Amino acid sequence: MFARAAASAAVIITLVAIDGAAAQTTNQPPDTMAARVEACTPCHGNKGEGTSDVYFPRLAGKPAGYLYNQLLAFRSGRRKYPPMNYLLEFLPDPYLEAMAEYFASEHPPLPPPAPSEVSKDVLAQGELLATSGDAGRNIPACVSCHGPGLTGMQPGIPGLLGLRAAYISAQLGAWRYGTRTAKSPDCMQLVAGHLTEADVTAVAAWLATRSAPANPAPVPKGTYALPFGCGSQPN
Repeated sequence: MFARAAASAAVIITLVAIDGAAAQTTNQPPDTMAARVEACTPCHGNKGEGTSDVYFPRLAGKPAGYLYNQLLAFRSGRRKYPPMNYLLEFLPDPYLEAMAEYFASEHPPLPPPAPSEVSKDVLAQGELLATSGDAGRNIPACVSCHGPGLTGMQPGIPGLLGLRAAYISAQLGAWRYGTRTAKSPDCMQLVAGHLTEADVTAVAAWLATRSAPANPAPVPKGTYALPFGCGSQPN
């Protein structure tokens, strides 16, 4: 009798343990990269599409190599923004690579261009610099590196579409003053160093007015030759 009761109690305990383990497994969040990058979504959007904050950029669809380089820069402190520096401080390289691949694989639609607040003359100056550059001041056209459609090139050159003028202006300013840097030769710092404040305003305003092309994906590596060496885009 005692043995039978003991056996029944053991079965009950085992079933309870199994049910508890199943409930715990059911209640655990899914172990996917989408779940892991939820810390990124308040600033960058659920799929990296951006948010209403003009200073947080769109991540979706950018080349994975570019995104990985930026994650490394924030982790090392070369790019300084405390929330990003803190979040990435202890993440290993493979984890950063997986994050970059995740956002590169997302393709939510680009937002419609925002109305510009600058004059037509300023927009015309921005278009001239972005599409033709200024050889007399050693300023190459934006399209010579970021592509004719401004969609970027694999693996390390980002597209410039879907970004707001304030964000573009802030990043160009950071390169001009050396607070944002990249691998040597730092091509963006070289270019931005030749821009005036008026140039930055004009280029940022014009780029923010661009609509999405039929195919907004970055073009394959080697689709076109860069005008000079760039550490972020090795040959």
